[in-house]
Amino acid sequence: MASLSSAPSDTHSKLIGYLLWIFGFLGAHRFYYGKPVTGTIWFFTLGLLGIGWLIDLFLIPGMDREADLRYQAGPVNYSLAWVLLTFLGIFGLHRFYMGKWLTGILYLLTGGFFLLGVLYDFWTLNDQISMKHAKRGIFN
Repeated sequence: MASLSSAPSDTHSKLIGYLLWIFGFLGAHRFYYGKPVTGTIWFFTLGLLGIGWLIDLFLIPGMDREADLRYQAGPVNYSLAWVLLTFLGIFGLHRFYMGKWLTGILYLLTGGFFLLGVLYDFWTLNDQISMKHAKRGIFN
């Protein structure tokens, strides 16, 4: 009898989550784990004046488990795409990595499409990657 594994894929990394947490007063780790609303709040309030940022130190393992349950693994590595977006987003390197060459060139020539594209990607990158996996038939 074949067993069906319901264990979640490890799509997100705690190590990357903590790396982004260092910049978490700007919400980077919250965006990474698929929480764009609170990521935006952290961005505008500096992590709710540092208190929420400090509390997140203990919440990251739970956020990591939730992201692993929510997003499916596939050929595009979420962590690498997020590191590229967070640190080099204005150059469009995350878009080149995902195979989006035209918008990658646009970002490269316009400073991340005048930073509006980078903001858009902070809100939607996890979903963009999931859609890319779905189009390749990664989901069952």
